[in-house]
Amino acid sequence: MPSTSWTRRTLAALTACVLLPLGAAGCTTGRAQAGTVTTSPIGQVLDDTDDTGRHLREVDPKSAPEVGVEVTPHSGGGWDVRLAFHRFRCSASGAGPAAVTGRGLAYLFVDGHRVTRLRSPRYQLADRLVPHGTHHVTARLYADDGTAWAVHGKPVQSTADITVSDAETATAQPSAPPAGK
Repeated sequence: MPSTSWTRRTLAALTACVLLPLGAAGCTTGRAQAGTVTTSPIGQVLDDTDDTGRHLREVDPKSAPEVGVEVTPHSGGGWDVRLAFHRFRCSASGAGPAAVTGRGLAYLFVDGHRVTRLRSPRYQLADRLVPHGTHHVTARLYADDGTAWAVHGKPVQSTADITVSDAETATAQPSAPPAGK
């Protein structure tokens, strides 16, 4: 049966020629694995992390994204949060996990605790997240690969302070200038 072993060897060689390139392509999908950061020609990924443990992606201040945050009382209760972006657009849900210049999403924090991820410039913050007292509402910009956009080693973010009184009146302080300015 010499022809059978020749046929097997030929089929095995053909299978290897077809499957090896497919396997290699499958290993380079560009998707972020848990605990890793995809490489990208955009900026430089630093060893430093933000306070959530995400690596910083340093970009040139002249082309860096910026964010401003404004918080006002909502007529029906809670708070309206509006973000103003400069050189930044929110990526659509399901965007690939790669850093693209000026794209990504914003994380919203209240007093240092993450509240939500935003893919739009508006959000309604529940009353229960800002009880009596003064609170810091921060919007921080991230690339779609999970790195935080940064300028001079600091995350690109903006914070607004809001004060809630016993009489349920509130004041919102203007946001801090965007990072890097």
